Amino acid sequence: MRTEKEIFDLIINIAKDDELLRAAIMTGSRTSPDSPKDKYQDYDILYIVREKKDITPYYNNIEWLEKHFGKPFIMQLPENMSKEICPPDGDGHFTALMLFNDGVRIDLTIDDNYIDDGEHTLVLFDKDDRFRSMNPDAKHWHVKPPVPKAFHDCCNEFWWCLNNVAKGIARDELPFAMNMYNTIVREMHDKMVEWYIGIENDFSVSVGKSGKYFKRYLPPELYAKYAATYSDSDYNNFWKAIFTACELFHYVAVKIAEHLNIKYNQDEEDGMIKYLNSVKSDSAINF
Repeated sequence: MRTEKEIFDLIINIAKDDELLRAAIMTGSRTSPDSPKDKYQDYDILYIVREKKDITPYYNNIEWLEKHFGKPFIMQLPENMSKEICPPDGDGHFTALMLFNDGVRIDLTIDDNYIDDGEHTLVLFDKDDRFRSMNPDAKHWHVKPPVPKAFHDCCNEFWWCLNNVAKGIARDELPFAMNMYNTIVREMHDKMVEWYIGIENDFSVSVGKSGKYFKRYLPPELYAKYAATYSDSDYNNFWKAIFTACELFHYVAVKIAEHLNIKYNQDEEDGMIKYLNSVKSDSAINF
């Protein structure tokens, strides 16, 4: 695998030799002091041009990419994909995601601007001294405290959508049940876990994309419970995972409610637990 210096030299030299490329900026985990360093980290690179029209020569230009970066064994050009798979955002930038045989991955974007929002960055090259004043903020990716309405809405969405999971299991509609559980329900579950980690760490840490640092910040017993919220396709195991998720959600949500000095809606939890048990046992629902 090529070294970080080799990749930096490659990126900088490409920019130096191309009049249209005015700056090279690296973002992502390689610039963050909180991210563990390993060989699997991507190189998230942004080339800056002066105007939107200067992006045109690079747009979906595979020949240019392979000439300068080499031939990847797999590549994705999001702006060139069908809208059913990857809807374009239409802002005119161009992105090429490239994975090479030596394991190096470069996510390259070409745009005419970069908005400094406090994200950690590393300016590799800047012909016009345009980005000298960027000021990384260590708090940019930290978990943010929820407002009470966001907390209550998260609870409501978690408990409400579990009824769809239960019905999917009862109807033997595994894809639907798994999708509801692992998308909508898990998103709310993970949001609550994030907030719990936030209050336990004075909202001074980042949990990473998709909670990848949960294991770092959750006590071992809670992380073991979190891991048990995942299931295979066996319905008995699925039900165990669901009720484990409910237990963990209750625990962290109550802690957060106490921290925010607001009331946790126990009634909607009690109602949904009763409903889940009823569906699980296929008995009549009697509220």
